Amino acid sequence: MSRIENAFQGQKAFIPFVTGGDPTLDITEQLLYAMEEAGADLIEIGIPFSDPIAEGVVIQEANKRALSAGCTTDKLFDMVKRARQRVTVPMVFLTYLNPIYTYGKERFMKSCRECGVDGIIVPDMPFEEKGELLEVCEEYGVDIISLIAPTSKERIRMIAGEAKGYIYCVSSLGVTGVRSEIKTDIAGMVKLVRETTKVPCAVGFGISTPEQARKMAEVSDGAIVGSAIVKIVAQYGKDCVPYVAEYVRTMKASCLQAGR
Repeated sequence: MSRIENAFQGQKAFIPFVTGGDPTLDITEQLLYAMEEAGADLIEIGIPFSDPIAEGVVIQEANKRALSAGCTTDKLFDMVKRARQRVTVPMVFLTYLNPIYTYGKERFMKSCRECGVDGIIVPDMPFEEKGELLEVCEEYGVDIISLIAPTSKERIRMIAGEAKGYIYCVSSLGVTGVRSEIKTDIAGMVKLVRETTKVPCAVGFGISTPEQARKMAEVSDGAIVGSAIVKIVAQYGKDCVPYVAEYVRTMKASCLQAGR
């Protein structure tokens, strides 16, 4: 059983996201340890990029801070490789096609395997074009995490049928960011997924409160939270680790309630 499969076994998963290198790579490393200890079942790490088109202002600013602090893809790989010696939960990179191709897709996936990254999320890669990366990902054992959105509609079954690892169910239209209310028919989207595949489906985009996390986990296999965590990092800077850990602990508890 892969690390990703194990993360969803018999429980509702909580999946936090952080931007690598924000505010520094050393703090990101400490966040990885603290979030796992606080109950994170899988961790998504954003590779800083100058044009993160799927991201709202909060994560855009985190990318700028990380790049200004000197974070590079190579430095991030080195840090994750070091962290993997202690971190046992799956780690997944969120990145874009440009950084992968600039780095070299084979070199990129080889580095993912060497540092223990289990999958990649590529928001600007349409489902129909995933063949660009699929072969090299399979060669190095890196899952491409599929995204489905409210606009996917009849494509949901098609995307789900080829999914690996877990499916990222986008709760809202637009870019990432905290939302006061999520009105999308998530249950309907997940139902279509489950009619097609046994691959777990976790919901992200807009989730920030324990109540939202519980509601999303009740109708899916877990909740993903990014912007709310990145806001904590922005607020406390180099002192953010205990505050993020406490937030993760609270959100994981809500996901556990959904599984009862």
